[in-house]
Amino acid sequence: MRSEHSAYRMHAGVERRSRWAIALVSSLLSIAGGASTARAQDLSFAGSVQESYLFSPTSPDRVSDVFAGLTTEASLKISADMGENASGQVKACFGCHGFELGMAFVDLRVADELNFRIGRFSPSFGEFPLRHDPANHHTVDKPLVYDMGRMLRMTEWNEGILPIPYVDQGVEISGTHWFDESAQLDYAIYAVGGLRGTTDPTDLDWIQSRSVGRYYIDNNTWPAFGGRVDMAFNLGEDAALSFGISGMWGLYDPEATRSYVIAGADLYARWGPVSLRAEYLIRRTEMSLGSDPASRFRYGPGQDGRWDDFFLKDGWYVDTEIRLHPAVELVGRFDGMRRIGNVVATSMLRSTSMILRYTAGLNFIPDRSVRIKLFGQFYEFSDFADEVTIQAAVAANF
Repeated sequence: MRSEHSAYRMHAGVERRSRWAIALVSSLLSIAGGASTARAQDLSFAGSVQESYLFSPTSPDRVSDVFAGLTTEASLKISADMGENASGQVKACFGCHGFELGMAFVDLRVADELNFRIGRFSPSFGEFPLRHDPANHHTVDKPLVYDMGRMLRMTEWNEGILPIPYVDQGVEISGTHWFDESAQLDYAIYAVGGLRGTTDPTDLDWIQSRSVGRYYIDNNTWPAFGGRVDMAFNLGEDAALSFGISGMWGLYDPEATRSYVIAGADLYARWGPVSLRAEYLIRRTEMSLGSDPASRFRYGPGQDGRWDDFFLKDGWYVDTEIRLHPAVELVGRFDGMRRIGNVVATSMLRSTSMILRYTAGLNFIPDRSVRIKLFGQFYEFSDFADEVTIQAAVAANF
């Protein structure tokens, strides 16, 4: 459990974020409202919002560790064309972290195959982050590998593998090449500040990675590097297929001595009313052994007498959507996550721990911009008792 001092610091940080973010959103809306008619075609405004509810009938007190009950997630975005080869976007979002600057970047287009993105943005990684806004994906929450704050036992697992939205500052080079009308290749490479951790770390610190109190400045002088390549095929009027691979590497402690590597592969297929999405992620994270690893970690050295200075965390999801009617959609998801490696002495996990989760529900679509979500989930833990959650949400684009 968080200490009172930690809770106070978090509350104070949210208040600070709220003040500047409210001012930011007000400025954005003023700009949008005051745009002249002559420039109306150059400026666009979009947003999404989801109000959700989470409850666990098997363990009502367990949801106190997650963002349960009623939770609001929202995003407000303004896009502007600044010329034939330049555009920009600014986005403010609200969620479990309070108000935050979700993006603020400029795109400079040299050609379809060469685009430069400069500023604060979500680095290209995986398929799900492309649709992470709550009104753009059809489940109430995110897959375990990308979860931020909604999975049971999130404290014990320290969130997912790459909690999203992951937003960072830096430069990204990307492009698209069309082979013909039936195939296209997309690529992106980037250098960003990277994920963060404490001095003498044993894992990433997600609060540091999102903390406006640290002015979004990297905690060491080394950037993180990554990229993504995906191939998409148009298989007909109502069929499509795409697959991609992603990777990321960085140093995350202030001394720049501990690294992380994340790799992923994803697949998307659509045939008529049926859509299938699948993704796999793995992260290797180096740990600091400290001056006395025997007292710091639960398990001892290997047979060779050496202590492992890293752990592995991997996971996957398979998501199927079936449109039963223009206004009714059936959604099922099977996802899981595993951690392999030593743990600190106070951890409730073992050297190999796993979560399996089964999610099923219905989406009701009274209007193409509104979606009502009703879902149930079953968690199967290797280290804890199994649990059930019930979720409901209303999501809308505007």
